[in-house]
Amino acid sequence: MHLTLINLFKKTVPGHIFRGKRRLVKPVSQRAMDTLTREYERQEQVMLLLRHPYLTLEQSSGHAKELQKRDKLVAKWTDEQTLRKMKPHVTIEERLNQLKIKEAWD
Repeated sequence: MHLTLINLFKKTVPGHIFRGKRRLVKPVSQRAMDTLTREYERQEQVMLLLRHPYLTLEQSSGHAKELQKRDKLVAKWTDEQTLRKMKPHVTIEERLNQLKIKEAWD
């Protein structure tokens, strides 16, 4: 009973705990600082690799020609497969063509 009374009448932040004017701000710990430092170092290593590519422009000029042939073949095969499965295109005129009995009024 005493714990319930303590918890009911304790002073807390109104509304959402971590948003707003009267929010609770977590103190910065050493562990959080170390994690953030490691994350920044990892991002810097990735950016270094992106700035200095493995291949030069001359080396990378024709290395993917063979891959494009394979991609075109696969794209052609998938296009044929999907077109075969799809229903043919139908226009509104074809749909309403049954309503034309005779055109004597023209």
